[in-house]
Amino acid sequence: MAPEPPASLLAAQAYARLRADILNNRLMPGTPLSVPALAARLDMSRSPVREAVQRLIHDGLATQVAHRGAAVARIDPAELDDLYVVKEPLEGLATRLATPRLTLDGERRLRRMVEEHERLLESGAPESAHVQMDLDLHRYIREVAGNAALTATLERFEGKTNLAFPTLWSDPEASRLAVEEHRAIVEAMIAGDPGGAERAARDHVERIRLRWARRMVTAYRRPESAAGA
Repeated sequence: MAPEPPASLLAAQAYARLRADILNNRLMPGTPLSVPALAARLDMSRSPVREAVQRLIHDGLATQVAHRGAAVARIDPAELDDLYVVKEPLEGLATRLATPRLTLDGERRLRRMVEEHERLLESGAPESAHVQMDLDLHRYIREVAGNAALTATLERFEGKTNLAFPTLWSDPEASRLAVEEHRAIVEAMIAGDPGGAERAARDHVERIRLRWARRMVTAYRRPESAAGA
C-alpha cells in the first residue's frame, strides 16, 4: 500500500476541492461544512479537512456559525460592493507594475490566456471554466508585478469577491464583455503602456462591480403590483 501523503498536502488538496466547489456553486451559500461529512465525501481523515475549512473561513469563503459550525459564506451585496471599490485601484496598480516587467514569454502567455478564454466563450463552456480563466489571468499579472505586499492584499480579497463570479459568468453578454476587457488589458500591457494598462484594469473591475450591482437590483426589485401595495 502506498504511504499516505503528508497532512499539509492533504489539507491543500481538500482546500482546493472545496474552494472549487464553492466558486462553481456546487456548494451553495449557507451550506453547512460538516467536517465528518466532508471527510467522508473527500475520502480523507478529519484533520486535513478541518484545516481546509479553517482556511476557507480565513479567506472569506466560509463563516463560523455560532453553535452550528462552519457554513459556506453568503454574499452580502453591500460588503461585496465595498470590496470591489478597494480592489479597483489595487488591480490597476498591479497591472501598471507588471507592464514594464513583462517578457516576450509573458506576452505570449497572456495572449494564449485571452485566446483560450475566447474559445471557451464560443464553445459555451460552463461557468467554472470562465471563473478559472479569470483567476489565472489576474494571478499571473500579479505574479509578474512582483510586489509581495500588493499580492497578499489582493489575495485576501479574492475569496469574498469571487463568490459573485459564477453568477456573473452565467450571463453570456457579461461574459463577452469581461473577455473583451481582458483583451484590452493585455493589449495595453503588450504595447508597453503602463498607464493604459492600469486604466484598462481599473475599468474592468469597475464594470464588473456595476454589472454585479445591476444584477442585484434586478434580483431584489419588487414587482410593480407589490410596489404599489
